[in-house]
Amino acid sequence: MKKYDVITFGRSSIDLYSQNIGAPFNEIKGFDAFVGGSPLNIAVACARLGVKTSLLTAVGNDKVGEFIVDFLNREKVGTHCIPIKNNSRSSAVVLGIEPPDKFPLVYYRDNAADSQVNIDDVQNANIQDYKVLLINGTALNIEPSRSATFYATEIAKKKNVDVVLDLDFRADQWHDYRAFGLTVRAILPKVKIAIGTEEEILAATLSDASQVSIKDQQISAPEITGDIEGSIKQLLSSGIEILLVKRGPDGVSIYKDDGSREDVPGFIVDVLNVLGAGDAFAGGFLYGFLQGWSLYKSCRMGNASGAQVVTKKGCANFMPTLNESLKFIEDRGGF
Repeated sequence: MKKYDVITFGRSSIDLYSQNIGAPFNEIKGFDAFVGGSPLNIAVACARLGVKTSLLTAVGNDKVGEFIVDFLNREKVGTHCIPIKNNSRSSAVVLGIEPPDKFPLVYYRDNAADSQVNIDDVQNANIQDYKVLLINGTALNIEPSRSATFYATEIAKKKNVDVVLDLDFRADQWHDYRAFGLTVRAILPKVKIAIGTEEEILAATLSDASQVSIKDQQISAPEITGDIEGSIKQLLSSGIEILLVKRGPDGVSIYKDDGSREDVPGFIVDVLNVLGAGDAFAGGFLYGFLQGWSLYKSCRMGNASGAQVVTKKGCANFMPTLNESLKFIEDRGGF
């Protein structure tokens, strides 16, 4: 019998969100301080739904690190496996909100503490005590967190812990876009369920630099082209059982290694901020998965979580509770 439900592994940060919704980035007058980072967001999303969750990340010996850990403690996310890295800094992200389709952001991750999570930290986290290990693509971009992620999946595989991979492709965190795909493809044989957008799935199979163009001359905003159905088949052939393709307002498509596909509709809402919606989806999905629900019903729960978060101005701070999600679904016709 496992002691806990989910441990998420990867980045964490203080998120500074624009207070001036709709204002161009250069005209922002002030910011609200929230917390973020995909694995942190997913951990909070799970905890608010009643899932016993811990976060494996790292913070610097700084006030930002205290801010992050204090928030997690209030949210009842386990912080016992978050080491302090004295020679690094807690991460930060600055974000603008220009609905409906502009959400510029800037990462401050030079010498990021969460990239310093190492094999010893993984050993101390007792991965074997959890039902699910959620890993994150950005943690694969640099050592020692890359090796630590591989080691965590190795433990999980041996100890009957389901591994879920959030692809989380952040282009400006990689020295070469193709390196993301090479690294992801190397870890996929240890993964049961992978989650990503179409762009992230194309990035995970990227082999030719000509498939990448730069939008608006911003290195952090690539446009990746390719055969999405071919990329999906390639990832499924790697050994994963399930691939969840996030399609925004169109919901999610469930692909299985037997070649089947099932589409799960989303919920129509007025969008304020799309950042964090995918993390909310993962939290809702994991809740259903742990309850033994069907993949369809679990994805429907994930879609409900994501739909609620896009109406808010932040990520982790606005994840819905179980009662809120169940009511949201009931009010819109049920599962």
